[in-house]
Amino acid sequence: MRKLIGWMKGRPMGQPSPPSRRRIDLGDEPASYPIYAIGDVHGCLKELQEAEARIAADIARTGRPGLIVLLGDYVDRGPSSYQVIEHLQKPSDLGLRRLALCGNHDDIFSKFIEEPELYTDWLSLGGEQTLISYGIDIHHLTARRKGRLTDLKGVLAEAIPANHRQFLANLPICLKIGNIIFVHAGLRPRVAMEKQSDEDLMWIREPFLSQGPGQPLLIVHGHTPQPTPDIGMGRIGIDTGAYYSGKLTVLKIDGSQKAFV
Repeated sequence: MRKLIGWMKGRPMGQPSPPSRRRIDLGDEPASYPIYAIGDVHGCLKELQEAEARIAADIARTGRPGLIVLLGDYVDRGPSSYQVIEHLQKPSDLGLRRLALCGNHDDIFSKFIEEPELYTDWLSLGGEQTLISYGIDIHHLTARRKGRLTDLKGVLAEAIPANHRQFLANLPICLKIGNIIFVHAGLRPRVAMEKQSDEDLMWIREPFLSQGPGQPLLIVHGHTPQPTPDIGMGRIGIDTGAYYSGKLTVLKIDGSQKAFV
């Protein structure tokens, strides 16, 4: 197994796997409607609901409906991963149009559900909190089995609803509209999009954070938490650490105008 710690430091060890998640390309023309990007949620349902309420209020004020793009990491660390996924896989009560992209934590959780024995490192990345939100106490479970994770796959199958598993498995990895790419982590500088691996798009930090995309693109991303939105060369990072700061950032892009809602 390629260790998760290797992924967190940048590129995964060994050869990257071929792309497996869907990539959405809406063409080279800029969007004719506002786009609202939401940073990493990490199990913070209240903050997500408050962010959506701010967006709904902005749409009501302007009279211009827009698209919400969530940048991934809906699970881990915060207290309400189950509730966040339950919220996102249902139609919005506020009538909002949402597109949820895949983050590295969502991807590992999806893999853990299928092959828990291969992805136990996920538990130390906030996975324990995710399992608790589904009613699974991993410490109690392993104590009963004398430290073994035998039959954990069966426990997960019973506790995690099929629609949640499908939601995680079907998350697209990026969205391109005009010269803007919405993605969880970023991309390798000066590398064509078709040559970016899924691991690049979900895990990269450097050299992307210091160099930007190295192309005439604007990358809107999360993954690397900062106290305030992080504006760099050709990129805007909007992970403001919701699970410890209580701040879930919303970036509005409307033509050439950019603002935080």
